[in-house]
Amino acid sequence: MEQNSDGLKVMVIDDSKTIRRTAETLLKKVGCEVITAVDGFDALAKIADTRPDVIFVDIMMPRLDGYQTCALIKNNSEFRSTPVIMLSSKDGLFDKAKGRIVGSDQYLTKPFSKEELIGAIKVHVPGFVPAADA
Repeated sequence: MEQNSDGLKVMVIDDSKTIRRTAETLLKKVGCEVITAVDGFDALAKIADTRPDVIFVDIMMPRLDGYQTCALIKNNSEFRSTPVIMLSSKDGLFDKAKGRIVGSDQYLTKPFSKEELIGAIKVHVPGFVPAADA
């Protein structure tokens, strides 16, 4: 069954307003509904209400970092199957391994391209078809 991108809920968690805005703009262009959060605490409060289909989370954040946030999401039986994609400006093996340990489904290095962002969603949401760019 094809899942059109209309109404696909994507959460972007990043303490950088620029990254949040960039991701939100790219994702809205292909028809996704975007929920943003400034850090892990903000995100956890919103996840239960919004029930996103895919979550992008920055690793380096104050208060609750991306690893801790991902672990908390994956430890919740209700959201365990929600794909979590880590975002980081570091492309190290250690970071990728640590991401896997806490249950992340994929790892994107910043700055990411529109293709990488959409590609990651396609991998984790079977049948996802991005709307044509408006």
